[in-house]
Amino acid sequence: MLDQLSRYLPVAFNNYHEPFLGGGAVFFYLFPEIKRRNASAYLSDSVEELINLYKVIKDKVDALITVSKNHIYDQKYYYEIRSQNPAELTDLQRASRTLYLNKTCFNGLYRVNSKGQFNVSFGDYTNPVIVNGEVLRNASLAFQSTQLAVGDFELVLENSGAGDFVYLDPPYVPLSSTSNFTGYTPGAFNMADHRRLREVFETLSARGCYVMLSNSNTDFTRELYQGCNIKTINALRAINSDARKRGSIKELVILSYPDRDMFGASQTFHGLSL
Repeated sequence: MLDQLSRYLPVAFNNYHEPFLGGGAVFFYLFPEIKRRNASAYLSDSVEELINLYKVIKDKVDALITVSKNHIYDQKYYYEIRSQNPAELTDLQRASRTLYLNKTCFNGLYRVNSKGQFNVSFGDYTNPVIVNGEVLRNASLAFQSTQLAVGDFELVLENSGAGDFVYLDPPYVPLSSTSNFTGYTPGAFNMADHRRLREVFETLSARGCYVMLSNSNTDFTRELYQGCNIKTINALRAINSDARKRGSIKELVILSYPDRDMFGASQTFHGLSL
């Protein structure tokens, strides 16, 4: 989706904020610009294991690479690692476990049960790459200019200021009553949270931040962000129990600021014509 999102990025910004970090695709895409501007990035997520992994990549990447090379791609071994209690492991061991599970579980999915236990099944791959040293070291370099934190998305209010860019990528509003998935953490991300996020969106906008939010194309989402600059893009979805529902679907990108479509003006960002 980055090719489509890039056309709606602000032309210039101060610091960068991403409180639903996940895989960090937008952060890594923007890193050259963040570095060029000597700016800071404030990154957070409610998934503690994810942020621990990123902190270890930032501060102990060589140790992580060394330890993780001991993992093997084997179903029995996978479930042994999955059954480990992260609370009984060191930060380095926890990070290595998270990396291994991500590279060998079904579709790289992250999901936990009501007790907070990772419960994704073993993935069927051919010789998956568990440790890519070059990628991990590049990520470590990118993370040097960041502050990483575990917490609710309202953390973004603590450090954001006028001219900053904030990207919000929350668990999406479900497309139907049977498609709801919020299993990243034990507590579900519900409609009340989406309304709370709308308030945060408004607060950030009032501060003079450039705010971009991704979400599903539903009546609820459109009504919630009525009055904002709403764009429709195409997204590919590969995970669905019904194969007929996989493929291209429409999603929304919601902006707190004008874009080129509103003025017909050409803008430049990252050397791209936007």
